[in-house]
Amino acid sequence: MPELPEVETMRRGILSIVGRRIVAAERVPCRRKPIAVEPPPAAMRRRAVGRRVTAVDRIGKRVVIRLEEGESFILEPRMTGLVLLADPPTQEHLRFRISLDDGRAVYYWDRRGLGSVRLFSDRQLAERYESGALGPDALAISREDFRLRLAKSRRAVKVALLDQQALAGVGNLYASEMLFAAGIDPRRRCSALKVAEWSRLFDCMLAVLLDAVKHEGSTLGDGTYRNALNQAGGYQHHHRVYDREGADCTACRTTPIRRIVQAQRATFFCPTCQGKRRAASTAAPKAALKPRG
Repeated sequence: MPELPEVETMRRGILSIVGRRIVAAERVPCRRKPIAVEPPPAAMRRRAVGRRVTAVDRIGKRVVIRLEEGESFILEPRMTGLVLLADPPTQEHLRFRISLDDGRAVYYWDRRGLGSVRLFSDRQLAERYESGALGPDALAISREDFRLRLAKSRRAVKVALLDQQALAGVGNLYASEMLFAAGIDPRRRCSALKVAEWSRLFDCMLAVLLDAVKHEGSTLGDGTYRNALNQAGGYQHHHRVYDREGADCTACRTTPIRRIVQAQRATFFCPTCQGKRRAASTAAPKAALKPRG
């Protein structure tokens, strides 16, 4: 399930296509559930073929391939999509191919078919993602804006972190990890957190996300996520709480990690390190961000 670190890893993995020209952009025949592809084939060829790639960016959890003359491919992986330069994990789930003038291709692969590939003009891109429908990127937002966007909410802080209109890019896995690193109970209301706690959560958010990018994301038990070269990520070996229900906490080493459901998503936390007794504390759990040996 690609989240910000995984999508950022995909983006970095295809940076070498900058400067290449598009020679074809086409949906790949697939018997599986079709993904959303826009515009229709003739319009896509007219607008994309012959254009040079000028940049590879990211908007939240989407890879953006920018072309000459104000066009951009938006690849949205959703739960099981991958953006690849290498051969995909399977041929049957290959959905889209962007062929380049040097013989390489960018592939969009999606096991469950929940993602999409769209070609937007600059105007369409601005209307879709710069009109308030998507919040500031989690790796670019300021400390103050982070607090102001979330602090007045009466929602549980874990739920609020997943609101892409408030903050773009944070997903379920890393929300659990950053709340543990900050020593904050995921069930607490945003409005109950103190300024110092918001500041600590901001620091832990950046630390967790950047560390996950460094390790090229998390490949979980189903093995779905792969980087742009079809290789597994490594951050799953550094998870402190996610998917560790029943295991001893890596910080206090005495309390089993607990799993609850919030807004239909699994949340993992340590009741001791993140419990009510720590609600007023300004210290994160000891060893929360130290490497696991």
